[in-house]
Amino acid sequence: MSGTAKNKQSTNHIMVMEPGLFHANPQTMPTNSYQHEDDADTRTIHQKAVMEFRTFRDMLAEKGVIITTVKGVPDSPDDIFCNNWVSTHMTETGKPRMVLYPMLAPNRQLERRADLIEFLKRSYKDVQDFSLHEQHHKYLESTGALCLDRVNRIAYHARSERSHDDLAKMWCKMNGFEHVPFDTMHRGKPVYHTDVVMWIGTELAGICSECLETRDVIAKLTQTHDVIEFTNEQMEHFCGNSLQVIGYPDGKKAQEMLVMSASGFNALNQEQIEKIRKYYKTVITPDIPTIEKYGGGSARCMLLELF
Repeated sequence: MSGTAKNKQSTNHIMVMEPGLFHANPQTMPTNSYQHEDDADTRTIHQKAVMEFRTFRDMLAEKGVIITTVKGVPDSPDDIFCNNWVSTHMTETGKPRMVLYPMLAPNRQLERRADLIEFLKRSYKDVQDFSLHEQHHKYLESTGALCLDRVNRIAYHARSERSHDDLAKMWCKMNGFEHVPFDTMHRGKPVYHTDVVMWIGTELAGICSECLETRDVIAKLTQTHDVIEFTNEQMEHFCGNSLQVIGYPDGKKAQEMLVMSASGFNALNQEQIEKIRKYYKTVITPDIPTIEKYGGGSARCMLLELF
């Protein structure tokens, strides 16, 4: 699989998963404050989500991002968020690696399908498997739990039920990253995933500062990046759930681009938009309201980076 050299922040190759049957997942609602219960026929919700998914996928492809599409299964309503059970990396020695993760919800544990693992193993023969920690009720939901500054080898980690401290420390030690944990609070509970709170590009990063218990993480982030701070209200529109990707929008020259949903981008103020435009000529803004409403996740969660 094509990717980038080690210590590059982003890749040109993304895997996405078309859902088998998308709808609100009752098993994840206790920890996800941004989900809504199904208020329509499940098939209708699924059909809308598939249309949103395909339009988003095609937007990426049109900008020169290499897309691998796989199919989800009906028993896994959240498998559209395929970045949560697996991640890929280029190690410090330039070796491709795949990591498998323990998931909190039983029906999300099913997302680690043997056929998909075997498919990925064709390119990622070095495999780290953390999934057995599910037996001890310890969870670490991949790049949902760890927001990675791949250039500077720093892993930002918002503590929650889906991101256990011990596993995050272990992951960082095994993969050569500095561990930077922090605490959040919104709607009376920790934000369920770090990638809802923040995103990191090569030079620019975004973070919801209003939900942070302390500003230590911002002090750390500003050592390496220009930083945009978001409010809780903006985070609820998923502007924090964004990803830098590499594409070829003119068909010739590689370009770093930012992916942020239309809801997230429309929640930004003019000053924030101008700062983003300073670093990114191209911002891809898919309109995915059904996926955001019932899944409680957004554009970044749908993209598995293949390095």
